[in-house]
Amino acid sequence: MAKEVDLKKGEIKRHVNKAVKAISDGFIVAIPLEHSYAFACDAFSHDAVRAMHALRGDSLFTAAQVVVGSAKTAQGIVREITPEISALMKKFWPGLLSLNVRPQTGLSWDLGDNNQLDRISIRVPKNVFAKALLAETGPLAIASASRVGGLVPKEISDIFVLDSDLAFKFNNGKLRNGLASTVIEADTDGVRVVRVGAISLKEIKAVVPKASLIQG
Repeated sequence: MAKEVDLKKGEIKRHVNKAVKAISDGFIVAIPLEHSYAFACDAFSHDAVRAMHALRGDSLFTAAQVVVGSAKTAQGIVREITPEISALMKKFWPGLLSLNVRPQTGLSWDLGDNNQLDRISIRVPKNVFAKALLAETGPLAIASASRVGGLVPKEISDIFVLDSDLAFKFNNGKLRNGLASTVIEADTDGVRVVRVGAISLKEIKAVVPKASLIQG
C-alpha cells in the first residue's frame, strides 16, 4: 500500500477518484494542503480517525481538525452560524482561517475527543487537490502528516510511516513556506482570536470590529 501519486502528472479527476475510493473504504491518505502535508480520512469513520491519531502518537482526547469543501457544507455540521461567523467564512474561505465552533448535535462521529469538547476546528483549504477531493467526500478529519512534535512535512519524503499505514501519498512536490492558519473561536457570545497566523488581527477586525484577542 501507500502508493505514491504524482499530482503534477495525469488528470486530477483520476487522482481524486483514487483518494475517494480509499477514504470510503476506511483508509488514511496523505494529501497536500497550503504549506504542509496532512493525513486525511473520513470524519465519520471512527476506526479511521482512531488509526490516524495512533499513527501520529496523539495523546488521548486529541481532536482532529475537520476540513470541508465550502461554507455551505460547514453550515450542515456547525450549530451556530452567527452573522459574524458567516462574514468570516465569506471573506477568508477558502484559506488559512480555522474556526473553533460548536458542532451540530447528534453527529455520528468522534474526532478523537470522545465528543467531550463540544467544539470542532473547521476550515476550507485553498489547495486545488484538497478542494476537488472535498467536493466528492464531504467532511474529512485531518492532522499534520508527522508524529507529535515532529517537523512540519513540506515534502512527501518528510512523511515517515510504514507503507501499510496509508493507502496513498499524493505528491505535489515541495510545498511553499507560509504561516499557519489564524485560529478563531466563535459563537453567539462573540469572536475571539486564539492564534494570529496567516490572517492578521487587523484583517479580522476589518470584518468583525468587535473581535477580541485571547492573550497568552
